[in-house]
Amino acid sequence: MDKKEIQKRVKHVVAKVLKINEAEIADDANFIFDLGAGSLQSVQLIAAFEEEFDIEMDEDKALEVQTISDSVDFIAFYFE
Repeated sequence: MDKKEIQKRVKHVVAKVLKINEAEIADDANFIFDLGAGSLQSVQLIAAFEEEFDIEMDEDKALEVQTISDSVDFIAFYFE
């Protein structure tokens, strides 16, 4: 799966979980500072990413990921 496809799906998941417009999500948006995600929403995002991409993430490492672009890189690792 290429990074462009991952990025599209990441933004879709983020928009759904955080209840925001997908078009408003910048590639380098920070989940907390730019998109307003709280700690509970961060855990929900991880679960949603796992479901969307059918992967099992290391939760501690996943919680360290702070931006959309970092998420794309993190998820892309599972498809290498």
